[in-house]
Amino acid sequence: MQRRPFGRSGLEVPVLGFGAMQAGDPALGEEHAARLLNHALDLGCTLIDTARSYGLSEARIGRHLARRRDEFVLSTKVGYDAPGHPDWTYGSVMAGVDAARDRLRTDVIDIVHLHSCSLDVLEAGEVARSLEDCRAAGKLRIAAYSGDSAALRYAIASGEFGSVQASLNLCDQESLRALREARACGMGTIAKRPLAGQPWRHAAPPADFAHGEYWRRFAELREAIVFMSDWEALALRFAAYAPAVDCVLVGGTDLGHLERNRDAVLAGPLHAAQVAAIRAAFARVGGGWRGLI
Repeated sequence: MQRRPFGRSGLEVPVLGFGAMQAGDPALGEEHAARLLNHALDLGCTLIDTARSYGLSEARIGRHLARRRDEFVLSTKVGYDAPGHPDWTYGSVMAGVDAARDRLRTDVIDIVHLHSCSLDVLEAGEVARSLEDCRAAGKLRIAAYSGDSAALRYAIASGEFGSVQASLNLCDQESLRALREARACGMGTIAKRPLAGQPWRHAAPPADFAHGEYWRRFAELREAIVFMSDWEALALRFAAYAPAVDCVLVGGTDLGHLERNRDAVLAGPLHAAQVAAIRAAFARVGGGWRGLI
């Protein structure tokens, strides 16, 4: 698996990381979760991304990967659901980081994101200050922001964060400019939602808001893109090799699917003409489409 410098942080990340949201589903058996997480590392997906809201994900990562902690970059997200603290306050971030360290069974978390908080929360400055205090105390290495649109642009311009995570896929390309700006500032960059919920697999829009909106966008966009490969590999290679992307995240619970994603990334970037066609189609059909929170 190709590895890339993560901004100026000194860390290196794989081109393909593992998003552990589905790994936290209580309906997923514990043994399967253990196999899934370990298999991701075995395949070279050595950035594991989780969040407070991902069910059992943090606890399972701690339970099943603590013995391999030196093999991967660990990323999580905080800001809410901290008992005794209102969401998006100094205390909620501080308590969230401490609780995540306990669940993940690690003294230091490599990357901690504010999880898609709003622009007004970022402008108030309290949550960014809390993350920085945690970093200064040695509880985390990189204070980060995960989100899109105006809040993402503010986070990059503020100088308060060392990395960002933003949506990027065939149906959602607004963040490309912001990610280039982040790279120019020396920040690490992670692309999420690269498969856009796999809209090509659904006959009707999914109930999830973002996936439903991606489904509607894809219905328009697919007619403007000449079919050049299977959609999944096309989408993943587009995001993974987009300018200024250090690592792209894909999740799921099927080990074979994870292997296919790895193989798609190992095939390398799309041809320049393919990328140009995708960008031109998006500009023509989705010029007014904005990033989704």
